[in-house]
Amino acid sequence: MNEEYGVDLDEVFSVIDSSDVLVVRFHMIQKRLLADFRTKAGVGPFLAVVPRAESVEDRFRTIRRMRPDFGFPEKVMSFAWPRSVPVLLASGTWQHLVDRMADLGGTEAVEMCGRIMEQLMLEERQEVAQAIRGADHYQTLWERQRA
Repeated sequence: MNEEYGVDLDEVFSVIDSSDVLVVRFHMIQKRLLADFRTKAGVGPFLAVVPRAESVEDRFRTIRRMRPDFGFPEKVMSFAWPRSVPVLLASGTWQHLVDRMADLGGTEAVEMCGRIMEQLMLEERQEVAQAIRGADHYQTLWERQRA
């Protein structure tokens, strides 16, 4: 376990390298990162920010719907990322994932990774703002003054 990041980075890198389909669960945001490394002629790898699944079966159906050229994956690997999205970048974990995507899908895959990282950063900023405001499932330490 790497104390700085709260995970065993070697193990995380191994999961990225060996999985066909990967789901990353985040500490701060409810959405998940879905990476599908499967490819075939004319169809590159896939990366998306997706809602949390209600069940394993739900996740498999979502993958099949998003990637109809491949059907159900044999298995879906997953890991929890216990830190923020910027720490995902700083740890080298994101670059490891981008490198694998680039190997499989070239420039298009790298551009897709850039768009997804922007989306993850936005999701996290919005979640932090909601926490500060006490919105939805958060509770503030103070009450707003009612006029």
